[in-house]
Amino acid sequence: SFADSSLLSERKRRDREERLNIILWRQPLVTLQYFFLETLINLKEWTIKLWHRRSILVSFLLTLAVLTATYYVEGTHQQYVRYMEKKLFWCAYWVGLGILSSVGLGTGLHTFLLYLGPHIASVTLAAYECNSVNFPEPPYPDQIICPDEEVTEGSISLWAIISKVRLEACMWGAGTAIGELPPYFMARAARLSGAEPDDEEYQEFEEMLEHAETAQDFASRAKLAVQNLVQKVGFFGILACASIPNPLFDLAGITCGHFLVPFWTFFGATLIGKAVIKMHIQKLFVIITFSKHIVEQMVSLIGAIPSIGPSLQKPFQEYLEAQRIKLHHKSDSGMPQGENWLSWMFEKLVIVMVCYFILSIINSMAQSYAKRLQQKMYSEEKTK
Repeated sequence: SFADSSLLSERKRRDREERLNIILWRQPLVTLQYFFLETLINLKEWTIKLWHRRSILVSFLLTLAVLTATYYVEGTHQQYVRYMEKKLFWCAYWVGLGILSSVGLGTGLHTFLLYLGPHIASVTLAAYECNSVNFPEPPYPDQIICPDEEVTEGSISLWAIISKVRLEACMWGAGTAIGELPPYFMARAARLSGAEPDDEEYQEFEEMLEHAETAQDFASRAKLAVQNLVQKVGFFGILACASIPNPLFDLAGITCGHFLVPFWTFFGATLIGKAVIKMHIQKLFVIITFSKHIVEQMVSLIGAIPSIGPSLQKPFQEYLEAQRIKLHHKSDSGMPQGENWLSWMFEKLVIVMVCYFILSIINSMAQSYAKRLQQKMYSEEKTK
């Protein structure tokens, strides 16, 4: 029995290594073939699921037809239609970026550093420069232009800036919460079906449960602490893990799925934690970092340090000034020097990440089809 188990584990390890070699830059033809076949299988499965939910599909199509007619029929309602269209696309944009942030764009890089953080920083810098957050719409949010009316110096408040960027920040946070659902559903399905999913994080979680009592290193103890918090405290434990920047939160999703925590308990706590609590913490941090008077006070305090104060103060001042120039410019003042190069590099970086993300999806789907073939081979051997 032990020998059979050892042979089975060794065979699974070899099969896994074989699947991991099915990638575009090693086996391009096989990878593309498997990707195409896996796509056809998924389309077939989705079609069958939609057919079984015909009533929901018909209701959705009827609603879509009514909305389409409302959108194209002329009338006084068009001003509200255009307003809702703008808001819905704006919210969908940030929700999409939040979902991509959870999956890391295939590279582990979060979209907060690329999109939301710079957006909040630019709004903060512009608010203190304009002494207002009433930027004309349009062109805001595509471009920030100070309003024409005279505003009293120093009239801008921290709460006004928080309110200005609340919608996009909360939508981004909601997207990150949605992006945490796949580990939960994967672990839940594996527990209900008794199958062993081919997922490194889930296998690591299973091993952690087996060796929980003998874990000594800090990483294992931290993961075990997250697992115990989520399992024993429930809703508030999930809320606590989701409310702080936590690289181990995927483990919380796997834990909730493995122990069959109800969906709305997990998703509700994750949504509140990420879209409300954590998002306000991150937003407040960025706003304070780029708030003019608060930063100036901090820099002046640094300058008051005996002996080394002035030498420490100068780099901070230069850095903050560079950030203001880079992240905020008005349409009548022209582009800062080097902005074109910065924009060009940023665009190329985003293009590279998106391409890598698409390649990772192709490789993953091809490997999923290879796993189907291996499982079919296992089942045929068992029936002999």
